[in-house]
Amino acid sequence: MAHERERPGTGSTGPGKRAARTVSPSSFAGHGFQLVISILLFLYLGKWVDGKLGTAPAFLIVGVFLGAAAGFYSMIRALTAHQRDDRDDREDGGSTNR
Repeated sequence: MAHERERPGTGSTGPGKRAARTVSPSSFAGHGFQLVISILLFLYLGKWVDGKLGTAPAFLIVGVFLGAAAGFYSMIRALTAHQRDDRDDREDGGSTNR
């Protein structure tokens, strides 16, 4: 009966693929940290370009918006991938955590 729950290529039904996809609060914190880092990175890049071209604060503002867009894009991709995996798990026979 244990073999009925296994899907090809997933290995055992123990702490395998399902445990690796679990979203923990630390992964959400990691996405937030990545968002902040991308904003700060693009902010300082824009500030540097403004210093070289003498266009303050044009590129600083553009950098903040580009950093926010890049961070949100990355966060949305990761969260939608998790949702898709979760939906696929439910369609493939439900959760093993019953």
